[in-house]
Amino acid sequence: MTRALFHHDRPGTSAAAWDAAVASLPGLALPDAPGRLVVVAAHPDDETLGAGGLVRTAYAAGWRVEVVSATHGERSHPGSPTHTPDRLAAVRAVELHRAVDLLAPGAPATVLGLPDGAVAEHEDELVAALVEVVGTHGDDVVLVAPWRGDGHPDHEAAGRAAAVAASRTDARLWEYPVWWWHWGDPSALPSAGTLRLDLGPDAVAAKSAAVQAHGSQVRPLSDAPGDEVLLGPGLLAHFARHAEVWFTGDAAPDAAPDAAPDDALDRVHRERADPWDVDSWYERRKRAVTLAALPGEHYRSGLEVGCSVGALAVDLAGRCDRLLAVDASPAAVEAARSRAAGTGGSALTVRLAQVPDEWPDGQFDLVCVSEVGYFLSPRRLDAVVERCAASLTARGHLVLCHWRHQPVGWPLAGPAVHDAFLAAGFPVLVEHQEPDFLLHVLGRPG
Repeated sequence: MTRALFHHDRPGTSAAAWDAAVASLPGLALPDAPGRLVVVAAHPDDETLGAGGLVRTAYAAGWRVEVVSATHGERSHPGSPTHTPDRLAAVRAVELHRAVDLLAPGAPATVLGLPDGAVAEHEDELVAALVEVVGTHGDDVVLVAPWRGDGHPDHEAAGRAAAVAASRTDARLWEYPVWWWHWGDPSALPSAGTLRLDLGPDAVAAKSAAVQAHGSQVRPLSDAPGDEVLLGPGLLAHFARHAEVWFTGDAAPDAAPDAAPDDALDRVHRERADPWDVDSWYERRKRAVTLAALPGEHYRSGLEVGCSVGALAVDLAGRCDRLLAVDASPAAVEAARSRAAGTGGSALTVRLAQVPDEWPDGQFDLVCVSEVGYFLSPRRLDAVVERCAASLTARGHLVLCHWRHQPVGWPLAGPAVHDAFLAAGFPVLVEHQEPDFLLHVLGRPG
């Protein structure tokens, strides 16, 4: 999609120009069973303009609603002679709580305080905050955020962060446009995954009142130059219609092809040659404990899931006729191949693969899942548990080793990863616990 430079105070696409395109969209309905609606805003007022009708509709249907604004929106009037950024931040925080209370009385609203205009520089912080809000029960959550193709840098960054958080937690992601109504073209409305939520009279009225609650944006701060109204009648007309438009599923990638995937682990490996300090005493000792815990002296065929830079893979290969090590990070795979080549051994093969979707074929009498389970969403972890059970030979061994603390930005910790395997019926052959890591060697279920 071609991005357009736009100005809020210059004419854009009128609300009437969108009517036919919006009316032609298929309808959207909330899931039947009430769950949690987590609403992400880049600035206070996004949650009302783009999602206010959904918030009211969900609240009326018994959903639990929570709003998270990345910034205070303190730079909305950079030339104001009457309001410093700090004062405007305080005003907009009050307006946010007032608007949310009109839409969903009692719903919590949090402002993270990231810098207005620089959300893209703090995406990892926003991802971590959203993952913490969603938690480990993402199946019950609809996470809504500004559209990744909205044309405003903060909106697009908030949308990308929400997309990553949804992927890590299994939450359902819906995206809403705000500024695209102003600069976009109705003929470019994505066809796949774009839906219309029809709003009842109560939702329309609540949204209208919530819009007015954002007084610093819909009315002038004063009569002085620099305090002009930010959202005038022409812009607000886009949000007065009795329907909201949502991008779900295929709509977001089609509309924003440059939106980055969750490349956090690959970035870690690109930025540091040894991101986990694998040659430290802690890591070397942990690998020695892992090797000592293996009941078998030698294995015919092994699989390591999430090999990172290959330190453990090289050690395991010494106990296997052949070992396949996989990782989803191209940088990690390159590092692991270099390490393997330096050992001179031929038993180890390193391959790029995203688990569980690209699970290797074949049966293995040794499978190792080490320090990677908490980088999976709960649903993907369950699938990995199933793949391990199906891939392990009758007398095979499954090795689990994980840090016991909570990784920032991910919903699961090491003990929860091990619990998922234990709950699936893998018999315990070896258990080793230390303050910082947990080790299990398991047999095949049944």
